[in-house]
Amino acid sequence: MSLSDIDLANPENFEAGFPHHWFKRLRAEAPVFWQRDGKWKGFWALTKYDDIERASKDQATFSSARGATNIFDLPEPELAITRTLMVNMDPPCHGKHRRLVNQGFTPRRVSNLEEHIRELCARIVDDICERGACDFVTAVAAELPLQVIVELMGVPLEDRHKVFDWSNRLIGFDDPEFQNSFEDGKIAAAECWSYANQLAQARQQCPKDDLVSALMGAELDGERLNEQSFDGFFLLLLVAGNETTRNLISGGTLALLEHPDQRARLLADPSLLPTAIEEMLRWVTPVSHFRRTATRDVEIRGEKIREGDKVVLFYPSANRDEEVFADGDRFDVGRVPNNHLTFGIGEHFCLGANLARLEIRLMFEELLRRLPDMELAGPVARLRSNFINGIKHMPVRFTPERRSGATSRASGSR
Repeated sequence: MSLSDIDLANPENFEAGFPHHWFKRLRAEAPVFWQRDGKWKGFWALTKYDDIERASKDQATFSSARGATNIFDLPEPELAITRTLMVNMDPPCHGKHRRLVNQGFTPRRVSNLEEHIRELCARIVDDICERGACDFVTAVAAELPLQVIVELMGVPLEDRHKVFDWSNRLIGFDDPEFQNSFEDGKIAAAECWSYANQLAQARQQCPKDDLVSALMGAELDGERLNEQSFDGFFLLLLVAGNETTRNLISGGTLALLEHPDQRARLLADPSLLPTAIEEMLRWVTPVSHFRRTATRDVEIRGEKIREGDKVVLFYPSANRDEEVFADGDRFDVGRVPNNHLTFGIGEHFCLGANLARLEIRLMFEELLRRLPDMELAGPVARLRSNFINGIKHMPVRFTPERRSGATSRASGSR
């Protein structure tokens, strides 16, 4: 196979999982690789850890705003709307917007959620434990981050599956199960924004201790957020707050099922869970890439990148870079050190990293303790996407277990 046969633009090539054999070859032979793309203008693919770190930290040269952060190009009206999302902003605009919601994700605030999230995990496992089988994605992995983020935002719990639907339709833009055209995604965004505005009106009349109320009272450069800015925050926090953690819990569980020696090691020594979680984050890498656009001519490893060129940072490749990770193709729950780039690095480091780690830890504590013999019960259906490493459906079975009583305890405390 020649390098010209590599096609990172086609989502079909990611449907069975990341094409790590391609990434390995690119790191060795063409770490700054010009990917031709018949549908969109071609792009530079960065596959080495150091290059991705450099581009992530140099927003003046590698812009998130100029062309937004998806590989595909948007017409100017849609691009202008997309730039209202914090992920598609450059400094200093990004920093100003980030500070508005930082207080909702501080280590102290997140740690205060631990007992409640632990109860949620117990209730979710209670809902499946007596059945002996379930679709792990919809019944477990999706439920926890959905319930946590809607509570933080102030969305009623009974509406969480609307959020699940919007997330699938917005993120699954290359998967026919969720979206058949670009218009489908625009409709999902419009539905989400309409809901956001209704919730905002309710909070204006009756503020609560949630992020929507905080955003309604926030000021940016001395002015309250306009409707478009508020809608951008609402959509990004809801989608990013559930989608990536869902896919990490699913992918991490699959990694343990596919590596029974590592699962047995973890079950025998639960103190390995913190390092196991970091290894799941490295191994799964829920977000495959983000795009930057060069603001000036620049050279990386001898390749001349021109102003306006698309530069795409492939995190799963960085997370197996031989110069950083010894035996990176091996899943090792005790791996130390493990300086993965799953949450990004630099200005756009994931705002919800602390919360994601807490949710993941508490869910795996519950699963490993109560359903230690879980196994696959059918084929795994992956998302057709080169953007998100997602699992749509994952049937599992396990020895049925009695409910813990967490559901009744939690209900009685309300």
